Amino acid sequence: MSATQTKIQRAILSVTDKTGLVEFARKLAGMGVELISTGGTAKLLRDSGISVKDISELTGFPEMLDGRVKTLHPKVHGGILHRREMASHRSAVAEHGIQPIDMVVVNLYAFEKTAAQPGVPFEDLIENIDIGGPSMIRSAAKNFQDVAVVTSPGDYTMLAEEMAASGGALSAATKWRLAQKAFATTAAYDSAIASTLERVSANGHFEFHPEGDFPQNLRLSFSKIMDLRYGENPHQKAAMYSDSSGRGVANGRQIQGKELSYNNIVDLQAAWDLAQEFDQTVCAIIKHTNPCGTATGKTLAEAYRKALECDPVSAFGGVIGVNRVVDGEAAEEMAKLFLEVIAAPGFDDSAKAKFAAKKNLRLVEISHAPQKWVLKNVSGGILVQDADTHALQESDLKVVTKRQPTPEEKRALLFAWKVSKHVKSNAILYARDGQTVGVGAGQMSRVDSCKIGAMKAVLPLQGTVAASDAFFPFPDGVEEIAKVGATAIIQPGGSVRDQEVIEAADRLGLAMIFTGIRHFRH
Repeated sequence: MSATQTKIQRAILSVTDKTGLVEFARKLAGMGVELISTGGTAKLLRDSGISVKDISELTGFPEMLDGRVKTLHPKVHGGILHRREMASHRSAVAEHGIQPIDMVVVNLYAFEKTAAQPGVPFEDLIENIDIGGPSMIRSAAKNFQDVAVVTSPGDYTMLAEEMAASGGALSAATKWRLAQKAFATTAAYDSAIASTLERVSANGHFEFHPEGDFPQNLRLSFSKIMDLRYGENPHQKAAMYSDSSGRGVANGRQIQGKELSYNNIVDLQAAWDLAQEFDQTVCAIIKHTNPCGTATGKTLAEAYRKALECDPVSAFGGVIGVNRVVDGEAAEEMAKLFLEVIAAPGFDDSAKAKFAAKKNLRLVEISHAPQKWVLKNVSGGILVQDADTHALQESDLKVVTKRQPTPEEKRALLFAWKVSKHVKSNAILYARDGQTVGVGAGQMSRVDSCKIGAMKAVLPLQGTVAASDAFFPFPDGVEEIAKVGATAIIQPGGSVRDQEVIEAADRLGLAMIFTGIRHFRH
């Protein structure tokens, strides 16, 4: 593989994402590069005082068909694809008046963002399939020896600096890296189109069903954000990738602290997911993806204090997720404990000032993005399932005992149910008044989870309620819960011994609700 390092003299610029383009174009023009452009890109550059030639001046042919045909022309692709070292190619382009094009700056129609819009018409999907852009990108990437293909605004500064230091040229290594990125870009783009159109049906007319069945062929595309120091353990390598949504944990904005570790990110997702379960102000403290304390409060500071009370020992070195902007009062409380990460929609100035002295504490701002699917690796493939987003409705609740839960018990049960969904199975959770009291997580026996949840409790268990993520296979779990002073239980039901379990609850004076919904978490 060889590539020439010659001065870039002519560039085509045609972009949807115009971030940083004006500054980059100005630097190119300052180095004597002739700029050729299309439509809205050309207008932006002219309005910014940058001299630019319309693509129609190059091709001798106007843009047509509502912009569908702009760059699909031999004078564009011949200028990109001809190999400068081959005499026959040089002769052919000279004969047909084709000028060399040394740089292609292109990013594509925002197809994925369009497809993500609720109720998007099928016609809009089709019109947002870019044709000319991918064609130019692939042509330039194929001829990377002679042409630099630029698909990411994030590369503009680096390229301008290299050109300025190299007399307007780019190295062979740089052009090769750009070509690799370009082919990855077009592959991801085509994959997104194919995956989306698999959810389109034609019943006399085309309809787009964004929540359709799982596709026959699953195509996933992510871009690497960074290499991580290591994976779950120091001997494992790891990296982090993100989708194109710009939202969610992977696209969170870290505003303070050390680099996030693999385990930090896994726990951060668990904390964030739990915090998003609630409309009320809530704080979740996570260790090894399990909540060791969760609570609601009138203020975030109150919610944090109540969450910490559940298990202050385990909370040391934990990860916090909240669903409100962190204020100074909450920050002052949180700063008293060693924490790894705090994830929130935002941090106000007073909170940032409180945390400033804790240089290693990672603060991450996240824009919520509900997960549609959950993926798990298996050897030779992956498992895909819908995310567990079921929100309990009043119609789901069935009181199966003689005693009805009191209003206070019912509120506590619904709180406990939301949190138990985020505890590793088998899960038993004791709670009272919007506060977890004891968490029994990840045991192979449900009755052992009942015992461990009680053993972990620091606060009194008398008068608490209990939530179970799945049914009780035997009455022994209910008996353990009653033994520690809990007064009501919420569980899915569905055991062949449900009647025995109900009879035990009645005998012990407990109220019990069946939800009909299981929340296993492996």
